[in-house]
Amino acid sequence: MELSTWLAFFAASWAISISPGAGAIAAMSAGLNQGFARGYFMSFGLIAGILTQVLVVALGLGALIAASSIAFTVIKWLGVAYLLWLGIRQWRAPAAPLVAEQAQARLPRRTLVLRGWLVNAVNPKGTVFLLAVMPQFLDLSQALGPQYVTIGATLAFTDLVVMGAYTALASRVLSLLKKPAQMKLLNRVFGALFVSVGVLLATFKRAA
Repeated sequence: MELSTWLAFFAASWAISISPGAGAIAAMSAGLNQGFARGYFMSFGLIAGILTQVLVVALGLGALIAASSIAFTVIKWLGVAYLLWLGIRQWRAPAAPLVAEQAQARLPRRTLVLRGWLVNAVNPKGTVFLLAVMPQFLDLSQALGPQYVTIGATLAFTDLVVMGAYTALASRVLSLLKKPAQMKLLNRVFGALFVSVGVLLATFKRAA
């Protein structure tokens, strides 16, 4: 991949990472509920989910998903169901202040990583998006493997920074909230956001 091509993709990857979506909501939710140090592990899962999508497309399975109505529908509704479950869970979360000293409120790091992976890995919109975007930056006269690695590493880097920023922002807000009514409101805001993303995913249609 030429340097100029990589720079163009690097710029595009920042826009991809910063744009609001399920990943950003998941990162902020983790920061809100777990604090920055623990919540940041969600970002590792989100990145693993993106790399899974890149691998799927690189192996040619993305084309199968895009072409098969059944495969696309199954993956689509798995993603919808998971996001709706996250939304309902967040909506119903206890309204107690979630501060770092509350060990019982902490989730295992591996659970945060797994949840982050699920948010991105089962999102068929991400597969279709990568199928549409990645070919624009590939040089077919060169080996494709290293180019896929470059694309995956670039997306991982930008997401590592952006999702870290989202997590930190939410964790700083968390440290200022003490009243149960405030936490109840934020839980419901994040819950509603998860449900909204799930509904948007449910209405997403394949390009003809």
